[in-house]
Amino acid sequence: MSAPAHILVDQLVDRLRLLCASPSTSGQMHQLQTTARVVANLMHRVGLDVKMERTSGAPVILGWRMGRHPFTLLLYHHYDVAPPGPWRDWQHEPFQLAEREGKIYGRGVAHGKGPLMAHLQAIQALLKAEGTLPHGVIVVVEGEHLLGSPHLEAVIRRYASTGEVHACLGSGGERDSTGRPFCYHGSKGLLQVRLTAKGAAVPLPSGLSASVTNPLWRLVWALSEVKGADEDIRISGFYDRVEGPGRNERSLLRQVRFNEAERLAAWGIPGFLFDMSGAALVRTEVTLPTCNLSSLHVEPVHTTAGIPTTASAQLDFHLVPKQEPEEVFDLLRKHLEARLFSDIVVEKLPGSYAPVQSRGDEPFIQHLAAAGTPVYGGPLPVLPLGTFSQPLSLLSRYLNAPVASLAVARHDSQEHGPNEHLSPEDLVNHGQLLLELMTTTSTSVQEVVMQEEHA
Repeated sequence: MSAPAHILVDQLVDRLRLLCASPSTSGQMHQLQTTARVVANLMHRVGLDVKMERTSGAPVILGWRMGRHPFTLLLYHHYDVAPPGPWRDWQHEPFQLAEREGKIYGRGVAHGKGPLMAHLQAIQALLKAEGTLPHGVIVVVEGEHLLGSPHLEAVIRRYASTGEVHACLGSGGERDSTGRPFCYHGSKGLLQVRLTAKGAAVPLPSGLSASVTNPLWRLVWALSEVKGADEDIRISGFYDRVEGPGRNERSLLRQVRFNEAERLAAWGIPGFLFDMSGAALVRTEVTLPTCNLSSLHVEPVHTTAGIPTTASAQLDFHLVPKQEPEEVFDLLRKHLEARLFSDIVVEKLPGSYAPVQSRGDEPFIQHLAAAGTPVYGGPLPVLPLGTFSQPLSLLSRYLNAPVASLAVARHDSQEHGPNEHLSPEDLVNHGQLLLELMTTTSTSVQEVVMQEEHA
C-alpha cells in the first residue's frame, strides 16, 4: 500500500519564492507575460499538460491531467497581484519572499500566487503517492483578475466544448471567528465604470469659478446622486432585483460570526458602518450589493489653485444574484441623465461579469465543506456569497457546473497593502483541503453527479 499523499512544505515555499520573485503587478503587461511563462513552467513541473493562451492582454495558462474516475474538477487561479505601493512601507523587498516569526511575506503569498502553489503542490503530492490522480483536474490561471478578467471569457468559451467539467473551485474569501475558512457556493458579480466631467480646453485661474464650470465640482455633485451620506445607492431601480435571503439562508447567517475585534484592530478602524456587529454585519456583507469609489483624478495635476480641464472617478459595483452588469450600467446612465448630468460621460470599463450562486445543497458543496473536518477538526462554515468577486459565473455559464470558493487569507494578511503575509501552515492546509476533496470525497461526488446526469 502506497504512503498517503503529503505536501512538502519546504518545496512549496521554495517554489512560491520563485514565483513571487517574478513581479506581476496588475496591468503591467511586460511583467505579466514574463510571469505567465514562470507559471506555465511550474505547472508543467508538477505533472500537468500545459498550454498558454495568448490574448490582447495577459496570457491565460491552462493545465490539465486525466484521472481514474470520469469526474473533472476545474481550479480557477490568477497570477496578477496588487501594486506593491511605496517600497519604504515594506520591511523587505515586496517581490522577495521573506520568512519571519512563522510567517512568509511577499506580494501575492496570500492572494493569487500562494493559493495557486498550494493547489499545484497538492496535485504533485497525489501524483507522487499514487502515480495517477483520483479524477481529472483542469487548472485555469489568468493574469487579469484585478482588472475584471476582460479576456477570460473568450478562452473559456473556446474550450467549453472540448470536455466535460463537473465542478469549479476558486480561492478567495475570509475565515470565521474560529479561524476556519469559509466555503462559498457563489460569487458576487462585477461592474467597473468611469465617470468623466470636462471643462474648458485649458486650465483656468480659480478666480473664474464664479462664471466658469469647474468639472471637479460637476463630478462631485454627480457622485452625490449615485450614493448618499446614508450609504444608500441612489440609482433608480438599482435594488429592484435584489432579493433578501430566504428562511434557510437567514438561519445560516445567524450562526456565522466574524472575528470583529481582530478585524477592526488589523484594519485600524474604530468600528463598522452604523456600529453593525453580529448577524447584521454578516448579512450586510453577504447579501447586499456595493458601490465603491476607487479613485478621483483631475487633469492637469498641480498643487496650485486653479480650475482643472477634466475630472474623472472610477466606480466599481459588486452585484448580487439577478443583478446584471449591463442592466446596472444602463440604470446608472439613465439616472444621471434624469438628474441633469447628461454632460457626465459614463464609460463601462473592460472586465465585468454577472454574479453566480450554486445551490447550497449541491453534492459538490456538501462534500467540499465536509473535507474540512480532517484538516480543521470540523466541517467548513458555508456561505452563499462573500465580500469579493470572482469570474465564476463565466465558468458556470459555459461549463454548466456548480461553483465554489475557499478562503485562504486572513483579515490581517494585507493582500492589497504592504507586508502581505500568511503562515506556511495556512497554505499547506489549503492544499490539504484539495487533497481531501480529491481522495476521500471525489468518488462520492462523482457517483452522485453521474446519478443525477442519468436520472
